[in-house]
Amino acid sequence: MSETVATLALLDDPLRELLRQHALEVPVQGTLADEFSTLLDDPLNPFLRERLEGHFTGSAWLVSADGQRILLTHHRKLDRWLQLGGHADGDRDLARVALNEAEEESGLSGLSLDDPAIFDLDKHWIPERHEVPGHWHYDVRFVIRAGASEAFAISEESLALAWRDIAQLAADPQADASLQRMARRWLGSDGRWPSSRR
Repeated sequence: MSETVATLALLDDPLRELLRQHALEVPVQGTLADEFSTLLDDPLNPFLRERLEGHFTGSAWLVSADGQRILLTHHRKLDRWLQLGGHADGDRDLARVALNEAEEESGLSGLSLDDPAIFDLDKHWIPERHEVPGHWHYDVRFVIRAGASEAFAISEESLALAWRDIAQLAADPQADASLQRMARRWLGSDGRWPSSRR
């Protein structure tokens, strides 16, 4: 094993362990966690968007300080209401990616990583756009908690931002399926996030 490969493997060990723990805690996502872990071994850097077959992204389940609401973006390119997040662009710490993207896309100060554990995994197809062919996003989601201020600023990434009640989102049949899944998990329907966390 070359020194570079060995070094990258060491850098990826924390994410590999987070994926292993997530598979144990959320068994329904075990197969997906294995697929994400396998991607870490790809010879083409999966943390770069230039890997057009697919690459890692980091997203934020950005909850209000009281844990009752989630900040969503009306994504400019995809024209859908989604969680905040974006490309890793070489950063192998996806929790940091999620936090940075949340700060950049919301304009909020005082955000913090609520838990170092993975909250959710989602593999989704991004359609072709201009010169970029269609490709897969391997999205790793973390819980980010807002501070006292909820006064967001809309970035160029978004058409709009809005705080949504998580219970209403969980029951909304028009909501993105992965948002509904995360809302239900946050509310504790699978036992992962007890009410004491909210």
